[in-house]
Amino acid sequence: MQQGRSRKLEQPNICMSHQGIPSPFGEQVNQLKEQEPLFQSKDDLHNHARKCLSLKTYYPTIFPVTHILLNTVLYTVSAKVQELYVYEINERDRGSPAYLRLSQKPVNSLGDLLPFSNKVYSGDLEKRLGITAGISMLIQHVPEKNGDRFEAIYSFYFGDYGHISVQGAYLTYEDTYLAVTGGSGIFEGVYGQVKLHQIVFPSKLFYTFYLKGIHDLPTELTGKPVAPSPSVEPSPDAKATKPHATIPNFTN
Repeated sequence: MQQGRSRKLEQPNICMSHQGIPSPFGEQVNQLKEQEPLFQSKDDLHNHARKCLSLKTYYPTIFPVTHILLNTVLYTVSAKVQELYVYEINERDRGSPAYLRLSQKPVNSLGDLLPFSNKVYSGDLEKRLGITAGISMLIQHVPEKNGDRFEAIYSFYFGDYGHISVQGAYLTYEDTYLAVTGGSGIFEGVYGQVKLHQIVFPSKLFYTFYLKGIHDLPTELTGKPVAPSPSVEPSPDAKATKPHATIPNFTN
């Protein structure tokens, strides 16, 4: 019996120690915020949590401390914000946009649809990344601003890296923020928001993504962005889709 108890007393170290961090009791609980993240992904955290849950039967008094620790680490993993900059450019070679005047009115009106697909370049304009693909529904024509308000649902496709989907207001006359609703590939589980900056409607737009819930972005997606202006253009090699100026299997 004594040997069995001894084994149980040693078990908390499985959950309460990592990378040299001592058991988080007393003052040591407050020191956890100063430590490096214990886990690199949510999967690591969940696997570790399952191990700790098995101890609840034997150690109900320390389980609340474990619960606090896991919630703190989960917040640290998911709250990291990464910025991604991309240009969307309509080079008028994709038949986009296609204006569907379903309202059957002579001016832009509620119900009109605007399917579109444009090319996407990295923020430094040195690489062709892929395309956008989606649809905008006209909500309101705003004559005093000489523009329109759309509700947009579309995706950014990044070749082998996957895609990011967004939804929200698309105004032709000012900047807006859209919600990042999900993604695939390296963007699986992503959430956050994206700022849409109109440069020249509808041919040139600049996006700043604020992404959460994913691993660090690949280096080739994190170049220093070129300041947006009507005169910016992709590099000749990126426009020509030269191998060194594209990402793997870029979407076309």
